[in-house]
Amino acid sequence: MEQIIAQLCQLKIVPVIAVDRAEDIIPLGKALADNGLPVAEITFRSAAAEDAIRLLRKAQPNMLIGAGTVLNREQVMTAKQAGATFVVSPGFNPNTVKVCQELNIPIIPGVNNPSAIEGAMELGLKLLKFFPAEPSGGLLMIKAILAPYTELQIMPTGGIGPKNICDYLAVPRIVACGGSWMVSKALVDSQNWQEIGRLTREAVALVNGINK
Repeated sequence: MEQIIAQLCQLKIVPVIAVDRAEDIIPLGKALADNGLPVAEITFRSAAAEDAIRLLRKAQPNMLIGAGTVLNREQVMTAKQAGATFVVSPGFNPNTVKVCQELNIPIIPGVNNPSAIEGAMELGLKLLKFFPAEPSGGLLMIKAILAPYTELQIMPTGGIGPKNICDYLAVPRIVACGGSWMVSKALVDSQNWQEIGRLTREAVALVNGINK
């Protein structure tokens, strides 16, 4: 997990992706990697997720690939077998966390309150997803939550875009932010890889100017 945290700290952005056609992930992954962002969270909101993870792992063997919206044991096993590097879930489910630990695949579960944080920390987790970030109070809430949990690191997702990502990343224990503006469903569905590449370049340039 420490290696993944180090990679996320360097990358700063995790593109959150939903694809309806698994084969779209190959040019999409290339657009991300070629423009400085070799990371993707492929969500299980789509039936194409498993095949997309498998195809991306083959096409981009060195890419950091997360399986997102993972809700149960079956999806954890599917994600691992397909080649995911780590798992992300929208909420904190102790059973899902324990399955990931049994299978030795890192998990970043979602939390937005102290009770969920303490439950996750009890299971040895130190990097958590704060979700949904903006509707749950945004930076004010995150700063308040980080204060008593001195070893906690956060990856906020939800409502984060070019206008506020730098504010989030300026907080020392925010490792990276999840975002989908450079990989929106409209862009993916229209197969506009050039625009995805352009937005990715802009996003990378934007966050690389942040010093902590």
